[in-house]
Amino acid sequence: QVQLVESGGGSVQPGGSLSLSCAASGSSSCMGWFRQAPGKEREGVAAITSAGYIKYADSVKGRFTISRDKVKKTLYLQMSDLKAEDTAMYYCAAVSGWCLATLSQAAFAYWGQGTQVTVSS
Repeated sequence: QVQLVESGGGSVQPGGSLSLSCAASGSSSCMGWFRQAPGKEREGVAAITSAGYIKYADSVKGRFTISRDKVKKTLYLQMSDLKAEDTAMYYCAAVSGWCLATLSQAAFAYWGQGTQVTVSS
């Protein structure tokens, strides 16, 4: 079992920046960020493998950066040029064992409780 705890959410104006962190209780091979806006299905935002392969959703390419510190067992998401449509609950996810950099929810076994990001003027 890997427990995940997100932090760093909050409110920001459009065009602003925000950083999210996810602390893991154990090692994992792939980690990712997902989000769910009110009334919408959860969607993948970005994922990263232990080797550093990365995949981004088209909607966040060029604006969001995913990274991880394997020693600290922490996943990060740096978000810039935030838009109203980025407003959502953001979830951290992880999986152990063989995996790919994928935005498929089914590929991840462990999930955090989420942290809210609100982009509003």
